[in-house]
Amino acid sequence: MDLRRRWPPVLAGVVIGFSMLMAYVIAGRGIGVSGALTRFVATVQHALFPVLTEQSAYFGHYFAHGRNPLEDYLVYLFVGLFIGAFLGAVSCRDFRFEVQRGPRISSGGRLLYALVGGALTGFAARLARGCTSGQGLVGAAELSVGAWAFLLCIFLGGFATAYFVRKQWI
Repeated sequence: MDLRRRWPPVLAGVVIGFSMLMAYVIAGRGIGVSGALTRFVATVQHALFPVLTEQSAYFGHYFAHGRNPLEDYLVYLFVGLFIGAFLGAVSCRDFRFEVQRGPRISSGGRLLYALVGGALTGFAARLARGCTSGQGLVGAAELSVGAWAFLLCIFLGGFATAYFVRKQWI
């Protein structure tokens, strides 16, 4: 992998910052994807169990007054995230399907770790009322004390977890 073909980190940071600014200018809100994923889950659950979903204290408000939960700017932002990531990978000639792993773990084991970690992170994002994008990037830009505490916990948790799984990568 040739790192010279990658976007410069400062330029990528400026693009992310500009995206955050434009989200405020256009939509009047910050960025974050956990809300979009919640809307996807609500839609799937509603397709399977419409009455239970509409009566749910958690998902019911997404369907109040005949609303469609997918008609929200966060969903469009989420779709744009995938399109932007695809275009970024293609522009660097770095698009491929692969499982990145260390020499001491199988692809299946790595995918299992990713699934468990993703599920825990998604659950925690709903408890924290925001994901790392919404809480960390937007909240920190707004100088929110809670967002800075969140970022500190993310880094501390990452370092603590790395100690236990480091041998899978070395």
